[in-house]
Amino acid sequence: MTPIIECVPNYSEGRDRAVIESIVAAIRTVEGVKVLDVDPGEATNRTVVTFVGAPEPVCEAAFRGAAKAQELIDMRKHHGAHPRSGATDVLPLIPVSGITLEECAQLARSLAQRLWKELGIPCYCYEAAALKTERKNLAVCREGEYEALPEKMADPARKPDFGGSWDEVAQKAGATNVGARGFLVAVNFNLNTTSTRRAMAVAFDVREKGRKAREGGSLTGKLLKDENGQQIWIPGTLKGCKAIGWYIDEYGIAQVSMNITDIDQTPLHVAYEEVSRAAAARGLRVTGAEIVGLVPKRVLLEAGKFYLEKQQRSLGISEAEIVKIAVKSMSLDDLKPFNPQEKVIEYLMADDKKGLVDLTVEGFVRETASESPAPGGGSISACMGAFAAALATMVANLSSHKRGWDERWKAFSDVAEEGQALLDQLLRLIDEDTAAFNRIMDCFSMPKGTDEEKAARELALEQATLYAAQVPLQTMEAALKTLPLALRMAREGNPASASDAGVAALAAVAAIKGARLNVRINAASLKDKAPATPLLERADAIVTEAQQLEKQVLAEVENHIEL
Repeated sequence: MTPIIECVPNYSEGRDRAVIESIVAAIRTVEGVKVLDVDPGEATNRTVVTFVGAPEPVCEAAFRGAAKAQELIDMRKHHGAHPRSGATDVLPLIPVSGITLEECAQLARSLAQRLWKELGIPCYCYEAAALKTERKNLAVCREGEYEALPEKMADPARKPDFGGSWDEVAQKAGATNVGARGFLVAVNFNLNTTSTRRAMAVAFDVREKGRKAREGGSLTGKLLKDENGQQIWIPGTLKGCKAIGWYIDEYGIAQVSMNITDIDQTPLHVAYEEVSRAAAARGLRVTGAEIVGLVPKRVLLEAGKFYLEKQQRSLGISEAEIVKIAVKSMSLDDLKPFNPQEKVIEYLMADDKKGLVDLTVEGFVRETASESPAPGGGSISACMGAFAAALATMVANLSSHKRGWDERWKAFSDVAEEGQALLDQLLRLIDEDTAAFNRIMDCFSMPKGTDEEKAARELALEQATLYAAQVPLQTMEAALKTLPLALRMAREGNPASASDAGVAALAAVAAIKGARLNVRINAASLKDKAPATPLLERADAIVTEAQQLEKQVLAEVENHIEL
């Protein structure tokens, strides 16, 4: 999985559109970064920008944005309603997928160090990136705001983690707070009431902070305090959640408005179920939920799988179907249409460029039949492998809800999930095989005038050719894994679908034999034969194993369809 992180810098300018646009333009200069949102606030005199991408481009974009903010914003003249300490006030890195919070923390520390070394901007590290325990709290880092910086920099205990002199740069740019935090999901739960008080009561029941303890457990009794005179609190049921109740004129209903600050401790679907339980205990009903802003894809996939499991239905269905189950189960479209393509970060980041897998079946076939040498046998082999995985998955899904087999649904669901993973991999390899061929073709357009250019061209061609042999071997490995699934479905699956398991085996072996030809023809073009030997040996071993499995599958199928 390609790591994806989100960055949500807050810049101390919300009124001058030209300044804001210049900062955003600097961020956009980095290839591989996608700006998802720009939210200026006039009263706060602050703009929040949201952008995503792979770690390296995102950190580079964050640096360029901070550099432009340093150039254009003078903190000596800044006034606004929101607490702030620098031109780039906060700079959090947030893991979306394929990367841990600790890895983001390391990136944040490196970014803070670079901002100091190259731009002279003093930096505090906060939350997961904090270098001092007390600085996990952003408020501690920003205490006293910009105006307190001269005093803080003179105090060894309060000076920034990087930098610390009140020079001309610091006076103009202030101090930046660079951090790493978990992804925050903002969600409103819709209630079938107009009572803000009742919505607030539900919020108090579930939020981590809970409610103030009162005599007799009533809502109006005397507040209870401990022996030190401190207020006693009754914690709520959901960890990492903040919540309040409010009334929304636009919809004419009350909501529980929640920020889930730790989606590992409290996934969205867990919060939905708990708010529903707490609401029901007070005679209310949650009619749906409203996601505010964006979410990582896993939030909806985890929810969809949770509700499928509750229904004892197979989890081995397409990603789009799982997301649909999540949307319907939590009524995310209760108040207005919910479009995952506009709410899920990974979908918003998706490359608009279309591949072979985006074509219709007819379009793919006709493209193959054209005069172009790609797509060719390698892509077709991956396609046959994908069909093999799809058929094995289909049999598993049909078997998971066969009448009278209810107690076996989980075993079939596990097979279907494995099949879906192989299907995804083989679909990717359809386009990857063509990309590998195009990589070879690109080498022939490289300059070859000087000896250095000739050497570079030869090296690039050798590397591209080796890769072109490795890709079909990946197809062989993936297609081989579909055969045990087909065998299991031929033996244990719905008897009415036995022939489908047999076709899966035939398609898998065809994919393997076809891909082997591509391994061999590309390996034969290598000048250095040493890397080719293990590839060819593994390819031959896969064919032998596949043919043995194919015989077993077909024998099982014949047992089911004897006349």
